[in-house]
Amino acid sequence: MNPDIVCLRDDFRLDDQPAIAASAERPALYVYVHDQSPRNGRPLGGAAKWRLYQSLKAMERRLAENGARLDVLAGPADATILALARAAGASRVLWTRRYEAAGMALDAAVKAALRERGVEGESFNGRLIREPWEFDRGDGHLPRSFSAFFRRHQSERDMPAPKPAPARLSSAPWPEGAPERAPIEALRLTTTKPDWSGELALGERPGEEGGLAALRCFVEEGLSGYASDRDLASGEATSHLSPHLRFGEVSAIRAAYVVDGVAARQRLRRDAEKFLSELGWRDFAALLLYAHPDLAAKPLRPEFERFPFREDEAAFRAWSRGETGYPIVDAGMRQLWRTGFMHNRVRLVAASFLVKHLLIDWRRGEEWFWDTLCDADPASNPMNWQWVAGSGADAAPFFRIFNPMLQAEKFDPDGAYVRRWVPELARLEAPHVHRPWNATEAALSRAGVVLGKTYPRPMVDHAAARARALAAFEEIKAEPTA
Repeated sequence: MNPDIVCLRDDFRLDDQPAIAASAERPALYVYVHDQSPRNGRPLGGAAKWRLYQSLKAMERRLAENGARLDVLAGPADATILALARAAGASRVLWTRRYEAAGMALDAAVKAALRERGVEGESFNGRLIREPWEFDRGDGHLPRSFSAFFRRHQSERDMPAPKPAPARLSSAPWPEGAPERAPIEALRLTTTKPDWSGELALGERPGEEGGLAALRCFVEEGLSGYASDRDLASGEATSHLSPHLRFGEVSAIRAAYVVDGVAARQRLRRDAEKFLSELGWRDFAALLLYAHPDLAAKPLRPEFERFPFREDEAAFRAWSRGETGYPIVDAGMRQLWRTGFMHNRVRLVAASFLVKHLLIDWRRGEEWFWDTLCDADPASNPMNWQWVAGSGADAAPFFRIFNPMLQAEKFDPDGAYVRRWVPELARLEAPHVHRPWNATEAALSRAGVVLGKTYPRPMVDHAAARARALAAFEEIKAEPTA
């Protein structure tokens, strides 16, 4: 029997993995082709490479436990897959669909080349609940606002039930004349920046088993109160599923199915609806990337091409290192650097600060998050940055400028989050921990804080920065003169 080839990319699981389910009844080659060229999609940043290594190692163990093998290759994805299909005499090549223009073009070319050789190329939805083209009503217009998108998302046919993992798999022998395999370590994914602290993915258990465990923990301990508490920076109300979803260790359909079922039994409908809307936001990001391939480079609202952003490397460096003098911003940026993760509410505050307090181009921030987030996603990362900047679809208006102190006092009321990540302020009592410049000399002395020495003074005044940002926004509201 001629084998199948299952190409794995960001779908490292057996549960609800349609490409693997389709090949489960016959011997197959389960391969990962490492190709970081732009032809194969946006190259991963440093933290995501590190996280990919963890996913690959976990998938290698998962397949071995089920009687199969992960084969790792490196080289141009299209040429490597075609060479392997030829050597193996494959009957089918199966993969999960993606939504980046470059990746889609490469996949289409591979499918066409396979067809010319009499080999079937088949792709599946393994990443989303609903794919972008499901929202095309034939008029060429896709939803531009999340509210319109999510109404249609909810009104469409019932969500498909997830498929359980196959009971047993088998790998075909490695064919003669096939491209040379490599150990995962040879991909050099774990080389990190010299001063990264080794706390990446702090507390997380990568892999499918870790992802399913995180999902169970969420529905048992975090779902109740999710809608009201998820924005609390020091709490545990977030799902902690984002890296597992990013690398396909848990499917979005499985997550939605489990949460929906638990909510129905425990009368947690409001919490479940909020979580399902977050999964919908992820689908919406994929739709925007599908419709706008340059989402990471070009504002969706063209007037923002004229925005008078500032070139200020010193300010960008202070922001990226968590040395702005605004404790909630600094806590988030330090958490990001040390762990590859940042709390969702703090991401908004930190991003808004860069764009609106410092007037630095949102694309600089998007690139920084792309390089430092373990869960950096090619659709969600640029969409969220454009949302904060006011230049995207359904974006927050530019004049919505987060006040870092009020955000901190609302979402980190006891200062636990700031004290965790900005230890210089650990002994500074509330409310001063969020406004150390307003603390008395006695309070600063008791806490061992010397502003400008042990902790920086604010790099900009909030009121002045807000006024400057609004003035800059006024410049682009007027039609450009000829």
